[in-house]
Amino acid sequence: MNGKCLIFIFILFVSIRIAAQPHQQIHPKREFRGAWIQAVNGQFLGKSTDELQQYLISQLNALQEAGINAIIFQIRPEADALYASEIEPWSRFLTGVQGKEPAPYWDPMAFMIEECRKRNMEFHAWINPYRVKTNNTKELAPGHLYYQHPEWFVQYGNQLYFNPALSQSRDHILKVVSDVVSRYDIDAIHMDDYFYPYPIDGVDFPDEEYYARYGGSFTSKADWRRNNVNILIKQLHETIRSIKPWVKFGISPFGIYRNEKTDPLGSKTNGLQNYDDLYADVLLWAREGWIDYSIPQVYWEIGHPAADYETLIHWWARHPENRPLFIGQDVERTVKHIDPKNPSSHQLPAKMALQRSYQTIGGSCQWAAASVVNNVGNYKTALSEHYHKYPALIPVFDFMDSTPPGKVKKVKSVWTPNGYVLFWTAPKAKTEMDEAVRYVVYRYDNKKNYDLEDPSTIVAITSEPWYKLPYEDGKKRYWYRVTALDRLHNESKSVVKKVKL
Repeated sequence: MNGKCLIFIFILFVSIRIAAQPHQQIHPKREFRGAWIQAVNGQFLGKSTDELQQYLISQLNALQEAGINAIIFQIRPEADALYASEIEPWSRFLTGVQGKEPAPYWDPMAFMIEECRKRNMEFHAWINPYRVKTNNTKELAPGHLYYQHPEWFVQYGNQLYFNPALSQSRDHILKVVSDVVSRYDIDAIHMDDYFYPYPIDGVDFPDEEYYARYGGSFTSKADWRRNNVNILIKQLHETIRSIKPWVKFGISPFGIYRNEKTDPLGSKTNGLQNYDDLYADVLLWAREGWIDYSIPQVYWEIGHPAADYETLIHWWARHPENRPLFIGQDVERTVKHIDPKNPSSHQLPAKMALQRSYQTIGGSCQWAAASVVNNVGNYKTALSEHYHKYPALIPVFDFMDSTPPGKVKKVKSVWTPNGYVLFWTAPKAKTEMDEAVRYVVYRYDNKKNYDLEDPSTIVAITSEPWYKLPYEDGKKRYWYRVTALDRLHNESKSVVKKVKL
């Protein structure tokens, strides 16, 4: 090959690389920016209703400032409820005693949904499917299902679980999820990494009796266990879709699917494995369309000897299995470790650069939300001032719905007692999937030179059909464009209005 050909190939390669990372990759217009708010760390205990509500509001305000657009809130840690349920008892992580209702009475999930809506954040209801009794659970509520059907449960170590092998266990979990999806205006059902429990050294999960009874068609107990979980995941997906077809179902698996030494297709890592140790075949679930997104918990640092962050990002980016893929980030570990290539910095810049270098990765989720709120290592400051400097819409889940709503109507600017306001009316909709639930307001200095893909021009994402204009002296012209979003964030065509401010 001659020198000219080599130069041409090099220029072509560089051009492709540049084209693959446009401006939107630096500040994407669409990006999932989530945060997990957990209950099991006891942060809700010892607070009155008013104190806890104010505490949650302060967390949401701080997360909004950090550019977070989706909240994953723990509502069912151990077959209990941080919401009003007639199926399972109130959680001890809310009131200190399982089965004890909050006083004064309130519904934390309903409260959080309302507060998230005010801030135009998605609300994902986070449940643990099998766990019933953890190490620190002293006693179950008197009316707990365990006392009615102890045969549905198994003891492993000093913890109690629904038996994944039993259809009765699955039916109960489906009943709980059906109840939540039916009664609450949620955007997603979310599960994390707890399926079959994390293994105890030298102790096998006690299901030999059930394998002998139900596992005859399987060549190994491991395949049978994976199938038990597969059945639940498939049934959950079908159940959610049948009730509200816009509600997503997402999984946040442990960060290693399989190690390369176990499977040549696995990652160059050396740690616990979803597939082999937790019996969670998350790639199968994505391929089969049983889940709508995954957020692998890639919590390690760049350079970790057993589970290198960079290695895992490359691996997951190559295996989205045609479903949205986001990355679970550990805030404290990220700021604790220095960037090997830049010792003057912690690892957030390098991790964000890696995450945004792949088109198959559509965002991230922060563990834990409190670490962002507390601005550990200036993490929140970095998000708000740089990485989340501009607003971002949630990525479109086009396999669920790809049809945008109609355009907004009757856009007009009006003087009111509260100032100069831009008003519009919602487009007509034939079905609930077509309804406009949010609006995006853009502002430009020029009518012709506008770019709806540039998030720096977004001045508001709102559920209200109006926007208060920042009037000054009426001498400068601006062009506002308004679009409508449906429940799955499909965006309509824009309608333009010229105003002088």
